[in-house]
Amino acid sequence: MSIKSDKWIRRMVEEQNMIEPFETDQIRKGQNGRMISYGTSSYGYDIRCADEFKIFTNINSAVVDPKEFDPNSFVDIKSDVCIIPPNSFALARTVEYFRIPRDVLTICLGKSTYARCGIIVNVTPLEPEWEGHVTLEFSNTTPLPAKIYANEGVAQVLFLGADEICETSYKDRNGKYQGQTGVTVPKL
Repeated sequence: MSIKSDKWIRRMVEEQNMIEPFETDQIRKGQNGRMISYGTSSYGYDIRCADEFKIFTNINSAVVDPKEFDPNSFVDIKSDVCIIPPNSFALARTVEYFRIPRDVLTICLGKSTYARCGIIVNVTPLEPEWEGHVTLEFSNTTPLPAKIYANEGVAQVLFLGADEICETSYKDRNGKYQGQTGVTVPKL
């Protein structure tokens, strides 16, 4: 496996529409001059968080169970900013829609700007031939409320090219999260 460069990313977007919308360069300044960067980097792509959030709540005294997930565990909000309560969790989705090539696996890591604030961004690997909006998981590990900004960078996707094509892709297996749009909660 090898990590793919900005040149490869641009080519895959042009040939296979791998990321949409796509920024060819790294965007660093917003309307007020302050923004967490997103777009193409040297060896990856910095993804943005959309303005749809699901914030964990305990108003119904629910137990979080991945086998019997209760959607009442969340409060849905649509906003340019999401405030995650102390020691809590939220789900969101990317602005970008991905179409991963059959010979590629991605790994996604949170941006240091959020990590240095005690906000952990978790994204599971995007498997060969998976497509959809990426569901983002944010953990606020601090004893204080934490802000997440919509339409700004939150994590970096690294693309790993395989030495050979996989025998069975995510699409071949009819993966349960294939083609997901919006913020997607656990499925079994």
